[in-house]
Amino acid sequence: MKKFGGSFWDERYSSGEFVYGREPNTFFKNEIDKLEPGRILLPGEGEGRNAVYAAKKGWQVDAVDFSTVAKEKALQFAKENSVSINYEVSDLSEYAFKTNYYDAAALIFLHLNPKIRTDIHNKIIRSLKHNGRIICEVYAKEQIYKSSGGPKNTDMLYSEKDLRNDFAELNILQLSKKTIHLKESKHHEGEAVVIHLIAEKP
Repeated sequence: MKKFGGSFWDERYSSGEFVYGREPNTFFKNEIDKLEPGRILLPGEGEGRNAVYAAKKGWQVDAVDFSTVAKEKALQFAKENSVSINYEVSDLSEYAFKTNYYDAAALIFLHLNPKIRTDIHNKIIRSLKHNGRIICEVYAKEQIYKSSGGPKNTDMLYSEKDLRNDFAELNILQLSKKTIHLKESKHHEGEAVVIHLIAEKP
């Protein structure tokens, strides 16, 4: 679901520190705060910073990631915050997505192999209920020239056209490319070129 397999992410997450911090992603936080809590899917969730925030806001959270180490840290983080999250370890290409189930899904720096990307995005769309919402922040192709995170392979980065095509059956409420300043961790810090997408299932 990200650039490398589970062993890469297990190694990255093995530090006692939270690799991308304990605070939720800013764009995710701002958008989730606008919605009534329901069920949310968080693919590629890592150490649980967004999952725990959503759970504290009253959401029922399903999280998925490659890494067993990330899951262990996320569940401990949830326990420390007195919330519960459902967390599965799986490659997204093998994950059994629910259908017509979620009120929202958040794709936060979820960079997929182009060979499976459209299929995974379609499965996420199908997992949403009527009026279900996609919240998406990903690195744009221009991020290849930045040192603030993301895959060093332009095929794994996004254009606005990629997202518009992949989510064409949804009502796109926002689709914009922005240069922002990230301050999430040493892996996500500095000037970054990102794309924001908000879309709703009709």
